[in-house]
Amino acid sequence: MIDPIEGNRALWDELTPIHLASAFYDVAGFRAGASSLRHIELEELGKVAGKSLLHLQCHFGLDTLSWARLGAQTTGVDLSPRSIEIARLLAEQVDVEATFHCASIYDLQGVVDCTFDIVFTSYGAIQWLPDIRRWAEVICRSVKPDGCFYMVEFHPVIQAFSNSGIPELADCYFFRPEPVEWVSDGTYAEPGTPVSNRSCQWHHPIGDIVTALVDAGMQIEFLHEHPAVHEPLRSWMVPDETGWWRAPHDSLPVLFSLRAHKK
Repeated sequence: MIDPIEGNRALWDELTPIHLASAFYDVAGFRAGASSLRHIELEELGKVAGKSLLHLQCHFGLDTLSWARLGAQTTGVDLSPRSIEIARLLAEQVDVEATFHCASIYDLQGVVDCTFDIVFTSYGAIQWLPDIRRWAEVICRSVKPDGCFYMVEFHPVIQAFSNSGIPELADCYFFRPEPVEWVSDGTYAEPGTPVSNRSCQWHHPIGDIVTALVDAGMQIEFLHEHPAVHEPLRSWMVPDETGWWRAPHDSLPVLFSLRAHKK
């Protein structure tokens, strides 16, 4: 059986050119000056100009480069060689300075040895990681003593609900060491596009995430749960007047955001 991390690396190598050409990522708009960042992270993280920022699981770097356009000194890390190749190419094309490294988060020490004012991760990242405690240790090791960690992520409770019909429980909310494994019939950026590589994902409850960060040496500043998200994570979600998506009657949190600093 292939190692899950290596399997996910192959999957993201396959997905990168699909995502690059998709309307979802709107790379043409980004090249023309648009930002890929959303209002939640912009408002909650605040000004980044002049600060060093490490972006974990950066894919092909749109957010990394968008933070750089706001004045941050950015470094992006991703396990997919193809994603990092495209990220470096995009940086050249838009004439934005950023550093990119190809590495699993768990192998980051020795690849990126410096510390940062900000460590950042977002949207669909941690579900690809089997060990949330090691993830938290990497974060704490990477944050400067006066720096912070910020994340905005899909709420793990939504992963326990079915993707068809009405909202109903279809999976376990709590962490299990065995990954949820399947071949997708598409990708969120291009539904229906054939994908051959299998994905391996893990559910990480809010309690496990917070506890891992605290045990690693981080102090939580805030944990916010949000009722709306920029894409429909389930077929039963409904759009609001802004074009974001919600559970019926705002019955479930669909995003959460967290900020922490070193104790």
